[in-house]
Amino acid sequence: MTHIVTEKSPLLEYLLKHFTAIKKIKIKQFLKHGAITVNGIVTTKHNHPLRPGDKIDFLTKASSLKERLKTYLSFPIVYEDEWLIVIDKPAGLLTMGTDKDKFHTAYYEITDYVRAQTKDGQGRIFIVHRLDRESSGLVVFAKSMAVKTKLQAEWSEAVKKYFAVVEGVPRKPEGKIESYLVEDSFKRVYSTSERSREAKHAVTLYRLLRHNAGLALLDITLITGRKNQIRVHLADLGHPIIGDVKYDSLQNPARRLGLHAHTLSFRHPQTGEIKTFESPLPDSLAKIL
Repeated sequence: MTHIVTEKSPLLEYLLKHFTAIKKIKIKQFLKHGAITVNGIVTTKHNHPLRPGDKIDFLTKASSLKERLKTYLSFPIVYEDEWLIVIDKPAGLLTMGTDKDKFHTAYYEITDYVRAQTKDGQGRIFIVHRLDRESSGLVVFAKSMAVKTKLQAEWSEAVKKYFAVVEGVPRKPEGKIESYLVEDSFKRVYSTSERSREAKHAVTLYRLLRHNAGLALLDITLITGRKNQIRVHLADLGHPIIGDVKYDSLQNPARRLGLHAHTLSFRHPQTGEIKTFESPLPDSLAKIL
């Protein structure tokens, strides 16, 4: 869709005046995500000056718009269909907002990405599970409450595997760590052998993949999925994850937490097909090994 400018005006002001059939929120989303060009150049500034004769184009083809929107995300989309989205979250990004940070999150970015593709600029995304801010790797979001509910109902059957770079080398090349986890008033989770209403049973499997220079790469399989479970259990083993000051790590050679969700496998909530997604060990962790 091409429009020839007829008067001097800031870009957003002109668009709101001459494109009344498009909602204001939608026009702002088009600008934000680079879906508008002026004289063939992508323009995102609201106050970009227009002159008579300038050509405004909207990127209206759905497939082209989606590809454009993906370039504005801070992470790759591993898989997407009409029911769900799987992303590869970087370390340092929240899965969802907190009281202190509501916008620098994967949830906010994915919601914005989905809304920018709708005619009315509206839409919702639903969180199925979370990764700690410091961790990286695969995260699934649902596009409806029904899909979220079904995924969560079967989440205990999903295969969830992680890479963990730890201090030292475990004496046994593979094993099982089992305990009851409790969270204290300082939000620190710890293991206990005592059963109580607050304590949650947790089981973690590990396998040594390789080691180098006093560090080891472990392949972790979650049997249960408790808050900070892997971090606590590996610290209990005497091999805390690098960069995990909260659980007594003394080394941080990668300048990040050495935990990455590398495999997710679950039954698709709509088709029933087993879907398996994988993410390689990040370069920041691979290079220190």
